[in-house]
Amino acid sequence: MDHTSEFSFWSLFTHADLVVQIVMAGLMLASVWCWSIVIDKSAAFARARKEADDFERVFWSGQSLDELYQSLTHKQPGAMGALFVAAMREWRRSIESTAKPMAGVQMRIERVMEVTITREMERLERRLLFLATVGSVSPFVGLFGTVWGIMNAFQRIAGAKNTSLSVVAPGIAEALFATALGLLAAIPAVIFYNNFSSAATRLSQRLEAFADEFSAIVSRQLDSKG
Repeated sequence: MDHTSEFSFWSLFTHADLVVQIVMAGLMLASVWCWSIVIDKSAAFARARKEADDFERVFWSGQSLDELYQSLTHKQPGAMGALFVAAMREWRRSIESTAKPMAGVQMRIERVMEVTITREMERLERRLLFLATVGSVSPFVGLFGTVWGIMNAFQRIAGAKNTSLSVVAPGIAEALFATALGLLAAIPAVIFYNNFSSAATRLSQRLEAFADEFSAIVSRQLDSKG
């Protein structure tokens, strides 16, 4: 008999107890789903950083704010562009409603920007909680599969009344494979969750800084109209 084939991944899965198989299958599916989230969020955060860089370069180039607003309303802007569009839309509504904007305009614009930042960050952070959940739960799920598999292995050993390595090793290997799958799912999930959380924090701070700068511009505009 080829002992190497007995310890292949597929062999360990097919020879495991039904409960352990369910645990293994669940962990493998969770790992695949985690990697799909990682790929999607890596592209999303990279795109958000590039869009923010491009927007800030145009915003501080001296281009008219009205021209920039008009150009962005005809396409889907990034997070910072969406923040600017929301603020400008509120500003234009305010100045169109009255020839002399009231002092509450700046408060409304700041509130609109706060809501927009929250909405954009929620969009970017969507599904990150799944990574955190997999990272914290998978090792325990794998450990459960291991404990269950070892219990069944001991039962088979007792029934065979043979404690030789050829009898003990396959059952123990099947059980430990569940823990390995749990760690395989958890470690990348934790690493990328921390990475994305850090990237989200940096982007949020960047949006808040731009909101403060735009609020200062609005304040100067209101003072000049006062």
